Formats: sequence, structure tokens, C-alpha cells
Amino acid sequence: MPTKEDKAKYDIQYAKTKLKRIPLDVQKEKYEEIKTAAGHAGESVNGYIKKAIDERMEREQ
Repeated sequence: MPTKEDKAKYDIQYAKTKLKRIPLDVQKEKYEEIKTAAGHAGESVNGYIKKAIDERMEREQ
């Protein structure tokens, strides 16, 4: 079974090769609105934003 250190190394390598970070700046008040909406939807802020992007991209195809 992998150790926590092995898992951490794997996660870092995976992130470097498979993920692209997108910085997003929003006003603090807007963040709180997003956080509340995400909570009501039972999602994380990150998941909520990703889902919103996916839904808009689908509509615009």
C-alpha cells in the first residue's frame, strides 16, 4: 500500500502533467455569493464553477 508521501508525490506529478490552473479574481462579495450558491447546490466552489462553465459551453455549441 502506498505511503502518504508516495501519494503526495503522485498527486503533485499528476497535477503537473494533467491539470492547468486558471487564476480567477472576483470581488469578495461575489465570492461569498458563489460560495453560498455552491453550498445550496451541495457542491464545492470549484465544482460549482466548473459545472457552470460546462453548462454554458454546452448551451453555446
